[in-house]
Amino acid sequence: RSEINSNSKQLKVWGLKLSDAGTYTCEYGSHAVSISLHVFQLTILSDRHFLPNEDLKLTLVQNAPHSLPSLKIALFNSNNNMVRPELSQDKTHQKYTLTLQKLKAMDSGTWMCHVHSDSPLINQNISFDVKVLGFQNPDSERKYATVGSTVILSWHLNFQKIKWERGFTGQLNWKQQANATTHKLLDFNVTAQREQHKTKKRSHFWFEILESKPESPIEVKLPKVHFNSSGQYQCQLAYDTRSTQSEIELVVMKVSANPVGPLPKGAEMTLTCQVSGSLPSNTRLRWERVNGTQMDVKESKQHESKVEVKVSSAGLWNCHLIEDNDMKISLSYPVEEASVWIRYVITGASIGGSMLVFGLACLCIISGISWQRRRQQAKRMIRARQHLLENKTCQCQQ
Repeated sequence: RSEINSNSKQLKVWGLKLSDAGTYTCEYGSHAVSISLHVFQLTILSDRHFLPNEDLKLTLVQNAPHSLPSLKIALFNSNNNMVRPELSQDKTHQKYTLTLQKLKAMDSGTWMCHVHSDSPLINQNISFDVKVLGFQNPDSERKYATVGSTVILSWHLNFQKIKWERGFTGQLNWKQQANATTHKLLDFNVTAQREQHKTKKRSHFWFEILESKPESPIEVKLPKVHFNSSGQYQCQLAYDTRSTQSEIELVVMKVSANPVGPLPKGAEMTLTCQVSGSLPSNTRLRWERVNGTQMDVKESKQHESKVEVKVSSAGLWNCHLIEDNDMKISLSYPVEEASVWIRYVITGASIGGSMLVFGLACLCIISGISWQRRRQQAKRMIRARQHLLENKTCQCQQ
């Protein structure tokens, strides 16, 4: 494991071990030079493949020909920010254990362990790789949609940013409520070559699996959202019997009226705006009348999932879902008076009737012209037949 360069008199040792620590003496004639070799060994107590919320445990062991110094150890993450792990050491200062709790997906990358000693003077940097397989999405997020709209749910994996030597599997599950039955929507696996394979499962509602590329996220598309499409969509990864997940809660909003249809004069209608689940304290529903006054505004109370407003006149009403001061989604509901609606019906019927009469008249004219042409053609054929018979009679007489 070693060689000496005869020109530079350098000793080169490969694959250093703790047992290689010691004093090395170079003798040349009557001259002798001694060098002390201090060896450090940093070990990650894992296969360097982590899932989020797992702990990073390191051991640093030193060996030297002289008494072992007390070391100061600093740990820097992949963003070159110093982190503060739990540190313990034995009485001989030979072995140090560092524990950093709850890794995150963003922690993937090259880390550095800096070792310092005043006597003897030591400033040594030891780099190592940490690979955390996980989602770039937060552990839990909320997405809003209106009935009839199109929604794409995406889970971005970070495995394409790091060299991942082994494959992993996963699945996408859905349940309408926290304590409801879980339904599997699809299975997927990713090979060490970063190829994605997805298998769609049977489901009671329609969804599409979008095209997969090695760097693309796990995506499903709901082309037409229904009120019962709401719920918790959980993407789960499994690796070496361990798992991690990221959840998207889909909240769906709809509006309705009671009674349905035009508003009779002097009558009242109730407009209802409703979402599929309970809302957090910073989110509310608001009915507003277009070009209305402050009296035409009504908001839901805290944590309420429904708000109703009484309407006694025609107009356009909008329901907004507001999170903090940010409007997430809106739905409109036009209220029409019965007289206006009846006028529209009468006008439509009149136009439709006129078009029908015009169409029938055109059909009669076309039919009459066609009948007249057929009658004239029949008369011409009769005359031609009579003429032909007369000619034959004349020939016989001759």
